[in-house]
Amino acid sequence: MHIDAMHNDTERCVRAVQSKDQRFDGWFFTAVLTTRIYCRPSCPVVPPKVENMSFLPSAAACQQAGFRACKRCRPDTSPGSPQWNARADVVARAMRLISDGIVDREGVPGLAGRLGYSTRQVERQLLAELGAGPLALARAQRAQTARLLIETTPLPMADVAFAAGFSSVRTFNDTVREVFALSPSELRVRGAKQPQTPGVISLRLPFRVPLNPANLFGHLAATAVPGVEEWRDGAYRRTLDLPYGHGIASLTPRPDHIACLLSLTDLRDLTIAISRCRWLLDLDADPVAVDGQLRTDPMLAPLVDKAPGRRVPRTTDAAEFAVRAVLGQQVSTAAARTHAARLVAAHGVPVDDPAGGLTHLFPTSGALAGLDPEALALPRSRRATLTSLVSSLDDGTLRLGIDSDWEQARAQLMAMPGFGPWTVEAIAMRALGDPDAFLPTDLGIRRAAQELGLPATPAAFTARASAWRPWRAYAVQYLWATEDHAINHLPA
Repeated sequence: MHIDAMHNDTERCVRAVQSKDQRFDGWFFTAVLTTRIYCRPSCPVVPPKVENMSFLPSAAACQQAGFRACKRCRPDTSPGSPQWNARADVVARAMRLISDGIVDREGVPGLAGRLGYSTRQVERQLLAELGAGPLALARAQRAQTARLLIETTPLPMADVAFAAGFSSVRTFNDTVREVFALSPSELRVRGAKQPQTPGVISLRLPFRVPLNPANLFGHLAATAVPGVEEWRDGAYRRTLDLPYGHGIASLTPRPDHIACLLSLTDLRDLTIAISRCRWLLDLDADPVAVDGQLRTDPMLAPLVDKAPGRRVPRTTDAAEFAVRAVLGQQVSTAAARTHAARLVAAHGVPVDDPAGGLTHLFPTSGALAGLDPEALALPRSRRATLTSLVSSLDDGTLRLGIDSDWEQARAQLMAMPGFGPWTVEAIAMRALGDPDAFLPTDLGIRRAAQELGLPATPAAFTARASAWRPWRAYAVQYLWATEDHAINHLPA
């Protein structure tokens, strides 16, 4: 069900609020007409009378209608709507870009230009589905970023204002008071009990339960590129190449949240760093919907029941993953890591990591565009594939990102030399976030299919897997988990 239909289904929304169902946090918001406060469905307070409830599709729509955020349930910290990661239409792509901070960096014209639409078309479609335009949606996000900085850092308020994306301290003060019914200094007092480490922002990344961390963090740790990623003290850590500087993220799985530590060279990158960490871990997924669909297949049901809540491990940079996918063609996980580590050491930007062993940013396509193919310890055909890819990424012929049109990106990749269905679908699944990407020719998937008695040929297997749509990328995770491979286990 699309989110526009969800908030219009009054009966269903009322049931969710009265049962305090956390699964619907982020799908819609409850605006209380008597108190002028808006809440998440799972708010712990006594639910208001039905006649005093109104349901809106976004926090921005609530704020535009004059409602303030609840101080108990903090609706601004809800998980994002799962719709934006399950769809590839213009609204979903716009929401992914807004979450990535594009409006603050490039304005509404920049957002529209990336989507290939006019500003009027984008504004009209967002307003129709979300009750707010791109500026209001970005404003709501700035308010949330400001609250995080106020509560988790000792920064002066003027620095918080500009780091959060506000154009002036006055606008920052007015927005915080309007959204949270508290001044910035009052918010800081409320958050003063939280421990603070100088230079590090500590926050909790919420998700919808269940979440199985084994394949998610196991995959990221097992395929980690030395210098760029590592598993240390129970946390997955990696460097981030961001618009204003670089950062280091440390992500630790907890039963009800992901503990996130961010060290940034420029705090203006906070919004995009959070967005990319959430994207990496697929935290806005709706596991109940995914697992419910996969359970309808008697072949998959036992796998889902054994360990529900698997997520798709993604990436923080689509272009980086495309390069790594080429390096991983027809070689082992260890060999792919070795090839990537050599590129990092030769072409990555060095960074300082006092807390661990991270040394570099993964090299950009621009840095790799000038590399000597003969210096690569790869077969000649794969050298040609890699150089063709980085050249297309560098000159803009190929654009891969959270805003990509999935089918257009597939067609562009398939037209490039050395790109077959496995590489293209791996990029679609882990870099572009298509929840229906499928890898019928993958060796691990084929072994799992044989063990379960599923069809052997790719064509017959694909036809059989049509019952899993639109969640075949999640089915891949359950099938991979049938093997005793490092990607399926949290590191010791």
